[in-house]
Amino acid sequence: MAPSALPNFSSSFLFPLKTQKSFKPPKPLTITCSSQEPKKPSKNPQRPTSRNRKRTPYGTSRRSILKKTFTQEQVKFTAGVSADPHVGIIGGGMAGLLCALSLEKTGVKSTVFDTGIHGLGGRMGTRVIDPQQLIFDHAAQFFTVSDSRFSKLVDYWLEKGLVREWQGLVGQLELGGRFVPLPSSLPRFIGVNGMSPLADSLLSETSMVNVLRPCWISKLEPFNGTWHLSENGKPRGEFDAIVIAHNGKCANRLLASSGLPLIARQMKRLDLSSIWALVAAFEHPLPLGDGKVAFQGAFVKGVDSVSWMANNSLKLLGSQSNGPPCWTFFSTAAYGKQNKVPQENIPSQTAEKVKTSMLEGVEAALGLPKGSLPRPIYRVRLFQPTGIPCIFDPHGRAAICGDWLLGSNLESAALSGMALANHIADYLQSDGACPEEFAVGLEKEFEAIEGHDIGQFALAGVESSLKQHNEMSAFQLAT
Repeated sequence: MAPSALPNFSSSFLFPLKTQKSFKPPKPLTITCSSQEPKKPSKNPQRPTSRNRKRTPYGTSRRSILKKTFTQEQVKFTAGVSADPHVGIIGGGMAGLLCALSLEKTGVKSTVFDTGIHGLGGRMGTRVIDPQQLIFDHAAQFFTVSDSRFSKLVDYWLEKGLVREWQGLVGQLELGGRFVPLPSSLPRFIGVNGMSPLADSLLSETSMVNVLRPCWISKLEPFNGTWHLSENGKPRGEFDAIVIAHNGKCANRLLASSGLPLIARQMKRLDLSSIWALVAAFEHPLPLGDGKVAFQGAFVKGVDSVSWMANNSLKLLGSQSNGPPCWTFFSTAAYGKQNKVPQENIPSQTAEKVKTSMLEGVEAALGLPKGSLPRPIYRVRLFQPTGIPCIFDPHGRAAICGDWLLGSNLESAALSGMALANHIADYLQSDGACPEEFAVGLEKEFEAIEGHDIGQFALAGVESSLKQHNEMSAFQLAT
């Protein structure tokens, strides 16, 4: 849609990007929604011992989650829709926030649940380190606009002074330090103060959207015509419909026993790839061969461990940047796959290996001798980062939205959220009558999204330039 003998990094995260694969599960069973009250957790549960501990029927592997997912029974709500419907949205990225905002415009209230500790926005993430004046866009690097609906939102951001056109030099950096500028067919936009403020702005003038964070919804349970959401046994509300606006292992586990096999099947069709992102601040500007790096962003070609690098200081602060140069580096998808680890528990040995390898990759891309890169003064490893805009199960009153449905970029995330909100509003207005007419995307086969390893968050508008440059290079070699 952001490493030789080195000091320790200060913190770590992981960031998933997506590709799709086909999967054909068995046909699910169907039941109507139970009117039995959900079971409440015991106040004094017996702590299992090695003798009385029960093994879970399916374990926690991807294969076992698949087995559990596709043997579950389908929930069917038969009662009418509430006169004052309330939608629960799990995920506070661009798609989830735009879904909430668009629902409000139709008179439907919602609650957004997000796991973010520092803020909303998902991959619209910016990290600011004070008092050193360090700033990093560590996920979405820039975005472009091609749809009139998204254009209205960008115009609002421009009017508020939240975004501006990125005029900085962007191109392709080949192994050894050869840089080729890549003009964009569409204007590139960036957040004036990074991407994070854009998420906050979406909810600044809302009155029907409630946000709860950090909150990790761990269970979905149907009861009396509504969905009951909970976080580790703590009730988090009752909702007439739910939206899953995030994906990955946590979403799959949440759906595995939810009674939504059709929704779960579509989510499981995703084959997530991993991208490592490294942010680093240097005391001096990075050298490039015999000179200094003048570009602000570059797609890296010919390096196994690095696919993108951007100078956040020049991009966000320009000539006003008086602090250390702050850089974001993304790995290739292949490198991420080779070094994939659990997001919640990154082994220190893997972290050190990734840090070292990625900075060595930066040296190779810039044409510098190994070990000659200036020593970073601050480093932190971050994230191991179809044609239908949304998926909706009218019987289960549950839905999915996200950038991966349309094109893996910021605009696609926004359009997916908008489309789903309008679809849910139409369904709610029908009072749940003829639900089959509102089913969308439940049988859709996905195709892999084409594009650069870091996703189209930093690619839209330059794809044709990259293709033309690569074709010209191949022609020159052939002749």
